[in-house]
This record gives sequence, C-alpha cells and structure tokens, in this order.
Amino acid sequence: MKIRVYYEDTDLGGVVYHSNYLNFCERARSELFFSKGLSPVLEEGHFVAKSLEADYVKPALFADLLEVKTELLSLKYASFTLQQTIYRGQEKLFVMKIKLAYLTHDGQVGRFSDETRGMLSTLLS
Repeated sequence: MKIRVYYEDTDLGGVVYHSNYLNFCERARSELFFSKGLSPVLEEGHFVAKSLEADYVKPALFADLLEVKTELLSLKYASFTLQQTIYRGQEKLFVMKIKLAYLTHDGQVGRFSDETRGMLSTLLS
C-alpha cells in the first residue's frame, strides 16, 4: 500500500513522528481487507494488537511516498503474526513484527473458524 507523508504526520523539522509508523501499518492491514471487499471487523469478532517489536531504520520525511509491505509470519488458531516493512523506493525505513489476537465482540479470546483461517491465509500470503 502506498502512503504519502503529509505535514500532519511530521514534527517541525519534517520528520515523521515515531507513532505514525504504527498508524501507517494499521492502515495497510485494513486496506488488505478493503481491497478485497472485506472488513477487518468480522461477523463474530475482530483483531487486536497483542505485542509488537519495531525497528526504526531511517526517518521518513514530509512529502515522501512510502510503501508498506506486509508478510504473514505465522497463523495460529487465535492469533497471527505479521512483519510489516515501510520503504521509500528501495530504501527500508521501518520494520515491525506484530502479533494480532482474535477477540469475540464480547471481549473474549476466540478461535478462528476454518473459513476465517482460510481467508486470512489467502489474504495475507
């Protein structure tokens, strides 16, 4: 997914705020669903961040055109782990490994149905 860096994403010096990299990755995850006519909020539940590890390699700057690439690292029955990498052209700027847990709408940890697991496997591969 391509993302343009706007003034609101940066500090006074035109450097992207550290937390906005997480927002860019969140948008890219949602866009994976939207691009296939799906929603990241499923009929029986939704995903929440359980843990993440972030590596800020180089700064993104005002007006940069970035690309967020998403790779599925593991898919279990109640969670999945992704690696999301942000690039400016061929230059790697940011890498995040995030584990997302599946919760039912009443806040309980849920298990993916076979249909949901298949959809996630196809969508994220």
